Amino acid sequence: MFTQLDPPVPLHVLGKGDGFALGVIDYGQEHNLLWVTAISETGEIWCAPNPEVRMQANWSMGRTANLASKASKEALA
Repeated sequence: MFTQLDPPVPLHVLGKGDGFALGVIDYGQEHNLLWVTAISETGEIWCAPNPEVRMQANWSMGRTANLASKASKEALA
């Protein structure tokens, strides 16, 4: 099942960078969700499995950047 996200969700894909999820693919119980994500830095579109996806920091929601996202951004720099 494909679900289009409107509005797109800002997130971080480990090893790829920050981007916006445009949709989610769900193949069922035995599979990870796949986040269809446009990476901001490169313009690439990736289908990232759920364990590789992290929410971006959001000051107004009180959500700080998590350690996995920080380490990924440092490795990409």
